[in-house]
Amino acid sequence: MKLGFLTACLPELPLPDIAAWAADAGYEALEVAVWPSTGSRDFEASHIDVANFGAGEAEQVGELFEKHGLTLSSLAYYENNLHPDEARRAEIAAHVKRAVDAAALLGVETVGTFIGRHPGLSVKENVELAERVLPPLVEYAGERDVKIIIENCVMEGWHPDGYPGNIAYSPELWEWMFSLGLYLNYDPSHLLWLGIDPVTALKPYVDRIPHAQAKDAQLDPAARNRYGFFGKTITREHPWDEGWWRYRVPGRGQVDWSGVVDALYEGGFTGVLSVEHEDPVWSGTEAKVKQGLEIAHRTLRPLITG
Repeated sequence: MKLGFLTACLPELPLPDIAAWAADAGYEALEVAVWPSTGSRDFEASHIDVANFGAGEAEQVGELFEKHGLTLSSLAYYENNLHPDEARRAEIAAHVKRAVDAAALLGVETVGTFIGRHPGLSVKENVELAERVLPPLVEYAGERDVKIIIENCVMEGWHPDGYPGNIAYSPELWEWMFSLGLYLNYDPSHLLWLGIDPVTALKPYVDRIPHAQAKDAQLDPAARNRYGFFGKTITREHPWDEGWWRYRVPGRGQVDWSGVVDALYEGGFTGVLSVEHEDPVWSGTEAKVKQGLEIAHRTLRPLITG
């Protein structure tokens, strides 16, 4: 197992600067953000331009990672593959394919994305839609020896009422998506606030987890007593303002990291555990983001052998 982080938390820095800092900070891998330079998400990052990527660019990226002794663990493009606008959905699918092509050139095993959700349809209807939309992407990736991995993020901000906007949030849905040839990019933080024990949920599925993310969550039960499970309604300031929980870097929340890492080892996991930094306390400036990554490293590094 290696320890890395997702580059999306440093959107303004170029990849060479991130790689140099990561190596100096003791990280061993990077999960590289490959959103387009313009798009629908306010925290997107584009550290590899997969829309204009060929053998020459792959060689340059390979040399960069070799120079710093780093592994490129995955390419990250987390978007709504069931977007209600069919034209936008087609754009997203096309970019997933470009990410797969780049991964194949780089020798990277996985491309990460979301299943997503059409918010005007029920979960059952979304499952039926996904069974039409996703298999062609799985086949395209498989032909290039790349796996598509799905993060179990709830993406509640994509739904007008804060309900799940990505139908991959529970083990029941993981089993369904595995049947489509998809894999899991396991993140325990989302399970914690859903009331699902992250370690118990993880253990049966390690063989379908080629890559994992490390994000923590901090819960406030007193605030939940006011707002309810789905969070604020009238006083919600933005789509992600749930009011009773927030994401934290590992070591500043309530995830049992010893239990998570032990379960990964016991299940035979040999991939990368990638810190996904979305901690509001350690955000706002480059210096604070890097401090957050250092906290995560101090928390997780002692748990990873080798």
